[in-house]
Amino acid sequence: MKSSISNQETHPLTWRMRCDSKPVYLKEYIDKSGYNGIKYALKNMTPEDVINLIINSGLKGRGGAGFLTGLKWNLMPKDENIKTRYFLCNADEMEPGAYKDRLLMEQLPHLLIEGMIISAYALKAYRGYIFIRGEYVNAIKIIRFAINEIKSNGLLGKNILGSGFDFELFIHTGIGRYICGEETALINSLEGKRANPRHKPPFPATLGVWGKPTCVNNVETICNIPAILEHGYKWYIGLSLGKSEDTGTKLMGFSGRVKKPGLWELPFGTIAREILENYAGGMRDGLKLKAWMPGGASTGFLTNNHLDVPMDFKNIAKVGSRLGTALSIAIDNEINMVSLMHNLETFFSRESCGWCTPCRDGLPWIVKILQALKENKGSLEDIKTLDKLCWFLGSGKTFCAHAPGAIEPLKSAIKYFRNEFEVNIL
Repeated sequence: MKSSISNQETHPLTWRMRCDSKPVYLKEYIDKSGYNGIKYALKNMTPEDVINLIINSGLKGRGGAGFLTGLKWNLMPKDENIKTRYFLCNADEMEPGAYKDRLLMEQLPHLLIEGMIISAYALKAYRGYIFIRGEYVNAIKIIRFAINEIKSNGLLGKNILGSGFDFELFIHTGIGRYICGEETALINSLEGKRANPRHKPPFPATLGVWGKPTCVNNVETICNIPAILEHGYKWYIGLSLGKSEDTGTKLMGFSGRVKKPGLWELPFGTIAREILENYAGGMRDGLKLKAWMPGGASTGFLTNNHLDVPMDFKNIAKVGSRLGTALSIAIDNEINMVSLMHNLETFFSRESCGWCTPCRDGLPWIVKILQALKENKGSLEDIKTLDKLCWFLGSGKTFCAHAPGAIEPLKSAIKYFRNEFEVNIL
């Protein structure tokens, strides 16, 4: 579900969307100011100008980490003699509860493509890849069609719009692994290797795809770029309406047993209660909200007491969780937290690449304990063990962020609903 207000000035991501949810292809996209951003950039701006514009806009990555996009771009080498550089779009949307990138790819493929061309121009990258989750069959078909559309219109390939800038764009389908959302695992997979994360440093900006400088950005992040080029950074900063330090708008939503699950483009700082009650229609009749996850299954649980917290990176972190994708999951009063956690940790255990011991051995151990608690065969020592495992699998103790993300919901579930873990212990 998209915003009901289709306004170019307030909803840069969604205003072009059709009421029938069909893809906006080239002619319609151009009629709706499409490719104005790249035309302006190639005619009036140097790559450095574009990078500075994105830095000034305050655009943060929309993949979950919230790192400043312009700063990430600025890490790419300045040496003009380095001719081979790559720009990658992370479209491997595997987070349970996330579907925002799918919406953009299926309905606005040219918005993503234009954002990639502008980004590649700023990064001086001659080749780009959209690394997309293989199960997104419809999105793959739509994006492939859109790429073929613009190849014959001088917007992709050699000497784009007579500017001297060359850029080729390819689609690479993933094999359905959650770990490919980690940028270095994605790079390994793109190279045909096992999708294990790489040691950092060196970072991809120094040593990325096939040993060349590489930048990786998320779909929603890239889709913000054209509007910033067209309207300027001051306009973009103003979109948050003074509600938040974070700039621009964000696709936010609620899933679970709410009356109208979906997502909407909203200013950063919108409170969760407004999204749940005014947009998602509240919980279904007969159900009460028990807990909610602000940004997908790897973010910590929050409670009813946190519904008035502004949805942005800083404020959600203050109450002990992460904004993540900003697509919240509502947990109702009929759901048992031990069963829910067993389900989630089984997923995270299965999706571990197995590279480091804490993740490889710790997550299956957590699943085994949760299975025992679920079957009323656990003990108080099991809960103490879960507490210890949450520490051993925490941030800074594993090779990548997979295990720390996996234990975030578990830590918060034990914190807020410990009685449900203890109630059936023999």
